[in-house]
Amino acid sequence: MTPLAQESADAALPLAGITVVDFTQVFMGPSCTQMLGDFGADVIKVERPGTGDTSRNSLPDRHGKDNPIFLSINRNKRGITVDTKQEEGRAVLREIIAGADVVVSNFRAGVMERMGFGYDELRSLNPRLIWASGTGFGPTGPHSDLGGQDVINQAYSGVMWRRSSEELPLSVYPTTLCDYTTGMHLFQGILLALRTRDATGEGQRVEVSMYDSMLHMQMQEASMQLNRGFEVNWGAMPLTGVFATTDSAVCFVGGFSPDPLLRISTALEFGENLTLRPEFSTFEKQVENRAELQSLLARQCATNTTAHWTARLEAEGVLNAPVLTLADTLADPQTVANGMIVEAEHPVAGRFSMLNAPIHLSETPASVRRVAPRLGEHNVEVLREHGFDEETIGKLQGLGVLG
Repeated sequence: MTPLAQESADAALPLAGITVVDFTQVFMGPSCTQMLGDFGADVIKVERPGTGDTSRNSLPDRHGKDNPIFLSINRNKRGITVDTKQEEGRAVLREIIAGADVVVSNFRAGVMERMGFGYDELRSLNPRLIWASGTGFGPTGPHSDLGGQDVINQAYSGVMWRRSSEELPLSVYPTTLCDYTTGMHLFQGILLALRTRDATGEGQRVEVSMYDSMLHMQMQEASMQLNRGFEVNWGAMPLTGVFATTDSAVCFVGGFSPDPLLRISTALEFGENLTLRPEFSTFEKQVENRAELQSLLARQCATNTTAHWTARLEAEGVLNAPVLTLADTLADPQTVANGMIVEAEHPVAGRFSMLNAPIHLSETPASVRRVAPRLGEHNVEVLREHGFDEETIGKLQGLGVLG
């Protein structure tokens, strides 16, 4: 595992010198701002006094607000707590934002404006500012006021409706697909805006939504639907599937090679070329008779182990994989080879492990220089840096502005 990097590495990173004021919470926004921090930005995370980011309380944990969920997506950030319901709190944040490069939020549409931190207000304060917002559905339109939660957008976007067989019940995708995809689009948008500012000196508004991100993920399927009125479902291809074995399961994809059913017939030891059967002789007939074909494949896979079938399929050039648990994958040698697990020491949680950034740069790689902040950990440090003297900081603490 990769050891905790030293803060002295900051200056060499691509986003060194960029200050980000981070209003985000839960997962979509924090995944974006953590990536900014991983590559050198100074991310100042703003949280509510007392409660903090919602992900500090999402699951019961022995380390409370410093639980693995929060720690996994908030490293390389400094944390401050500011009561934005008080004008004194809003004034503190305006002072910090005046010298910042980026402000990021992922509230419902209109929340930043109601707080007094909308794009127009902050642009007048800082014309170079990049104002980045991730929402559920976008700033306008009939759904803009709806809660933009991950599962809700799986349903609205059409992703939830498609499954490998109509016989299967509709279900929730168990990983936060919408949140993560949208967070990475927000990250990309901020980088594009920073590049534009290098040329023009001007900031701009960056907006992404879960709804748009999930639609964009389906660009091939949408093109077929819009132009041919035909629904593409890659999970329902006749030679693609997940099949139980005697000890777990195997997944394979019968495509990207000539005569895939012949290869599968050989690999699965059918003793015949299934393509020679009239009902499977063409791709169209395989689609038409998919249920029967899938049943044959399932029965054959159930006669031996996953290791047996993956070896056989590999020998015949059929794309395949064992179906692993997350625990299996985290222990896989490929995970280690890619440097995807890093360790850090946290003052409350102690030594803990987390995933590294998935972008690998040869000269300026991501680094873990700070663990996720404790609630309000950097209040005094950040305010001092932005010109607040000890007396003023004491008054703000007395008013409960800083929690």
